[in-house]
Amino acid sequence: MHIDRIGIHDSVSAVFPPEALRAELADRIDDRDSELAPPVVVTDDDGLTACDAVVTFERRDAFLEELAWVHSIQAGVDRFSTDTFEAAGVVLTNSTGIHDDTVGETVAGYLLAFARRLHRFRDAQGDRDWRRPAWDEPFTLTGERATVVGLGTLGGGIVERLNGLGMTVTGVRRSGDPGEGVERVHTPDHLEDAVADARAVALAVPLTPDTRGMIDADALAAMRDDAYLVNVSRGAVVDQDALVSALQSDELAGAALDVFETEPLPADSPLWDMPEVIVSPHSAALTRDYHCDIADLVETNLDRLDRDEPFHNRVA
Repeated sequence: MHIDRIGIHDSVSAVFPPEALRAELADRIDDRDSELAPPVVVTDDDGLTACDAVVTFERRDAFLEELAWVHSIQAGVDRFSTDTFEAAGVVLTNSTGIHDDTVGETVAGYLLAFARRLHRFRDAQGDRDWRRPAWDEPFTLTGERATVVGLGTLGGGIVERLNGLGMTVTGVRRSGDPGEGVERVHTPDHLEDAVADARAVALAVPLTPDTRGMIDADALAAMRDDAYLVNVSRGAVVDQDALVSALQSDELAGAALDVFETEPLPADSPLWDMPEVIVSPHSAALTRDYHCDIADLVETNLDRLDRDEPFHNRVA
């Protein structure tokens, strides 16, 4: 495969300015001993035909007609049909491997907020309400148990942070293989056993036919009534109606949700008004250096192309 020019699709503006990545890649291309043309920002209507590859947030049918390589700035590829890319002979790569720090810190932040009641203090601040929590509300994460469902890059970053906070971690992964920092690993068919003794359950799995709806009413019922659910994977991994029901009936202590079945979360969702629910706008992986991390991945694959080596993070 020969690449003459890389485009940055303007859909990446959902995460960072396209121009920031264009400038970062331009600097790196200038430093390379190659004939690669400077990258350009492209839209659905302009510039795509001048490119051989594109970095994007969203899928477009035109990518399959015009390009040789598409790089998604997300780790998940549930918005891309890998079968379609393979049939069209277009390489698809993703951005797995860059979100362990950001997502791990976000999950730690959610759990620290719940334990130390920081979310409630912030709510009270808007009302200038000087009120301490009940004596038995605050707790420490040290000595508590957590279950991390999915032990890939995201899950590994979460495990590392929770270990650092003094939590004992159980994992869930398809293979059942041991994981660093994890006391025990269950397979998904023993999910209810895995979550039963945890004060916190964090979801870090990709959305696949096997994981869709895996956190259903039965899984939620298996959790402790003082447990917190954290979802930084995909909204459809959780049966949202079942979660709302569990929260409303006090079968769970609370939830931190970064992803939802419908995004943005509809204004009439009861989740907005629940004091023990933290809602964030699919932002767990965000960082001001996101575009630099993407540039690293693109540069890695340009180097591999030069050496006629397989693509890094190829998913189709």
